[in-house]
Amino acid sequence: QVQLVESGGGLVQAGGSLRLSCAASGIVFSLYIMGWYRQAPGKQRELVASITSGGTTYHADSVKGRFTISRDNAKNTVYLQMNSLEPEDTAVYYCNARHRDATTTMHWGQGTQVTVSP
Repeated sequence: QVQLVESGGGLVQAGGSLRLSCAASGIVFSLYIMGWYRQAPGKQRELVASITSGGTTYHADSVKGRFTISRDNAKNTVYLQMNSLEPEDTAVYYCNARHRDATTTMHWGQGTQVTVSP
């Protein structure tokens, strides 16, 4: 059974930092591209950042220079370090695992709320 368990969300003031974690089980972690998505109220879910098993990263323009995705393949865990948070970053953040060869094979975590106050 595949499980992606997120942690680290919460309430923070603008300019603050949070670190999200996502622990994966039930998959061969090295075969998956790991990503973080977010969904704000009334908006579509959007890709925030992704990372391959080899460490190649992608960050959305809206978070470049503020957020950093990383992964620990030995711990089957992916992280999202979020600095200089803005109220516009308020959303539910979801961990995603997408198979590198079968891109329709995807798994989602349950989501963790991040709220940034002005």
